[in-house]
Amino acid sequence: MLVRTLAGKAPKIKLPQGAVDTQMHMYLPGYPSLPGGPGLPAGALPDPDQYRQLMQWLGIDRVIITQGNAHQRDNSNLVACLDIMGDVARGVGIIDGTTNDAEMVRLSEAGIVGARIMDLPGGAVDLKELETVDAKAAAHGWMLAVQFDGSNILHHEARLANLKSRWVFDHHGKFFSGVTPDSEEISAVKRLIDAGNCWFKFAGVYESSKTGGPDYADIAAVAREIANYAPERIVWGTNWPHNLAREQADYPDDAALTDTVLGWLPNENARHLALIENPQTLFGLQEWSASTS
Repeated sequence: MLVRTLAGKAPKIKLPQGAVDTQMHMYLPGYPSLPGGPGLPAGALPDPDQYRQLMQWLGIDRVIITQGNAHQRDNSNLVACLDIMGDVARGVGIIDGTTNDAEMVRLSEAGIVGARIMDLPGGAVDLKELETVDAKAAAHGWMLAVQFDGSNILHHEARLANLKSRWVFDHHGKFFSGVTPDSEEISAVKRLIDAGNCWFKFAGVYESSKTGGPDYADIAAVAREIANYAPERIVWGTNWPHNLAREQADYPDDAALTDTVLGWLPNENARHLALIENPQTLFGLQEWSASTS
């Protein structure tokens, strides 16, 4: 049975007060997985109590809870988790063409500030609905978390450049075919960043690295390139509870992973941006920052 480590030696890189984990999932009893998505995570349900222990261990003060694919288009679990976590948490949920303004208001009042697009197996809403979701998000001041195989970014670049919302390119871009800092795909990321409403998320490095841990050299090279190019556009997330890990041997050391990934940022100022200012801007959290950090 998989058992998550939730305490231990703190990361060598000390997170600043108010640090935001912008990518994780949380689950409560009574919300089963739904058809079309994966099952619930292995091991004990990764609930608010478990995550609070991780926050204390790593030095996280605030969190963005992302709707897990297991729950597809039903945001009930996410809303319940936000209620339990209180004002240290905000959410990224699922909307589609059937989501009306009254529901958008209800979700906003529950603490949801963004919508998820995942154009990969198990994702609830894919790129076919990108413009529809973008229009609704923009009308309510939400952001978009967009995830797809970044190897196809040149094909999608024109659509992404036309997004009205603030948005983040998720999970290190997931360039499944492999890229280098000089690849045209990375030039496309830079062009999108230059448009003014695109961010890049450091999270889930193990999901697309071909060289593997502990240093993930292929992802590290690209991460450093983008972080040096636009330190004001990087955000970071733990990707807890590491849903791809089904066996104990596959479960990462969260403190070591934090040190590795944050070590790709060029200096302490860039880390502060990635952990404080950048998520506040991306997720529209200026008032939240004043009340919680």
